Amino acid sequence: MYRRLSTMTDVVDIKAGLRNVLERIAIVSNNRTIQKNVQLVAVSKTKPVEAILEAYEEGQRHFGENYVQELQDKANDPVILEKCKDIKWHFIGHLQSNKVNKVVKLPNIHMVETIDSQKLAENVNSSWEKYRLNDSGKLKVLIQVNTSGEENKSGVNPKEVSQLYDYMNQKCTALETVGLMTIGEYGYDYSKGPNPDFVSLLECAKSVKGNESLELSFGMSDDFEKAIEIGSTIVRVGSSIFGYRTKK
Repeated sequence: MYRRLSTMTDVVDIKAGLRNVLERIAIVSNNRTIQKNVQLVAVSKTKPVEAILEAYEEGQRHFGENYVQELQDKANDPVILEKCKDIKWHFIGHLQSNKVNKVVKLPNIHMVETIDSQKLAENVNSSWEKYRLNDSGKLKVLIQVNTSGEENKSGVNPKEVSQLYDYMNQKCTALETVGLMTIGEYGYDYSKGPNPDFVSLLECAKSVKGNESLELSFGMSDDFEKAIEIGSTIVRVGSSIFGYRTKK
């Protein structure tokens, strides 16, 4: 089984890493007042099929990928198809309109977490309606919000979240818009208080009608416990499970 980091000298026990993350999620979840389960998405980008198999064998089912081609290769890998029949893929990267069809046609695609415009929502909706709706039901999607206002980050402006959510619920009938997602500031100093990106997403959720049932996806390896404490229901964790990634 694949256990090596990019340094060749370090070794990662993927199953132990996964168990550790799940234990930490359980502890912080039990200590918060919000009564809602937390979903772990194991971010497997740049990691080989063997690493995914190892996490799957330990019970992990939700996996996240950032790049369309890499997700396409893994989702169609014959070993994955044979041994991971109930794997659930989350696409968590920026989705270009010309690659929508590739994503929606993938076996076991479960959720697209990065819808950030009416145009993209329309494209995903029409593609899913054409290729998958009849045999798979609605596709779960999240609205990505650019809570920090950084130009290099994708996402809708927080002020436009409610409008986009309403539009998708009314017009994109092949999609199930289940919640919101953001990428918080990396390396934020929590001695200053809660991450303002996380707080902003919580405020966005309050602006949405029927917000009680919304899924909120924020928090990664370095801060998923802080994220869960204030309300995250989906955390995306990679390096704490698989080890640090080799840069593409």
